[in-house]
Amino acid sequence: MSTAPTAPEAAPAVAPGQLEKPQPDEARNVPVTSEEICVVTRPRSQQAEQFRVLRNSIQALNPDGASHTLVVTSALRGEGKSIATLNLAAAMTELPGQKVLVIDGDLHHPSIEDHLGIPRRVGLADLLRGRASLDTVVRQTAIPGVSVLGPGNLPGNPSELLGSDRMRTVLDRLRQSYSYVLIDTPAAAGVSDASLLGGMADGILMVVRLGSTPRHFVQQTINVLESLGGNVLGTCLTGAEEPDASQAL
Repeated sequence: MSTAPTAPEAAPAVAPGQLEKPQPDEARNVPVTSEEICVVTRPRSQQAEQFRVLRNSIQALNPDGASHTLVVTSALRGEGKSIATLNLAAAMTELPGQKVLVIDGDLHHPSIEDHLGIPRRVGLADLLRGRASLDTVVRQTAIPGVSVLGPGNLPGNPSELLGSDRMRTVLDRLRQSYSYVLIDTPAAAGVSDASLLGGMADGILMVVRLGSTPRHFVQQTINVLESLGGNVLGTCLTGAEEPDASQAL
C-alpha cells in the first residue's frame, strides 16, 4: 500500500534581528568572481590543476564511489582552508554525476558565504538547534553541482552543537544526497570543533600554508586529531607561487 509523501517540517519564523531564510535561487544567481576560487575563475591555471590532482587522490581512496564526509581543517588560522574547500568542491563536480555540499562548520569565524559573495542566511547552527529544517538551509550555488550550508546564527557554545547527536544525524542524512560533504572547520589547534567533527567524518584533510606553520606543529596537530578518532587522509599545501611561464626554457 502506498503512502503519501511526508511534508517537510516547517521551520519557525526567524526572530527580529536574526538572519533570514534563504530565498529560492538567490545563491545560484550570484556568479563566482573571487580569483582565489581558481578552479572556477582560472580553470587553466596551475593552482586549479593542483586541486584536480587532490581530487583524484581522494577519489582513488574511495574506489567504490561511496558517499563520504570530509573535514577540512588547518593547524592555525589563515592557512587558506576555506578557499581550499571551495576549490576542491568545484574540482570534484567537474566529474560526471558528482554532487558536493560545502558546510561552513566554522561557527567562530565563518567565511564560505563571503568568499562566494552570497548573503548570510539561516544555516547550520539554526538547523542543529531545531529552528530550521534541512530543506530550507541548503542552497545551490553558481558552481554546477555544488551546494552550500552556511553557519547561520552563531551560537555561544559551538562545540555543544557540533558534538551533538543531532549533528551525527544530519551528516547521515546528507550522505544519502551528496557524493561528498566537505566540512570547513576552525583551525584544529585553537578550538575542539575540528576534532569533534573529525571523529564523525570519514576523513580529515589538513591544509598547510607553505612557509607558515612549522612542520612539527602540523604533525602534532595531526597526532591529536588521530588520537581523538579522526582519520587524517593527507595534507593540502597552499601559498605556493605559480611558475612564471615566461621564464621557462
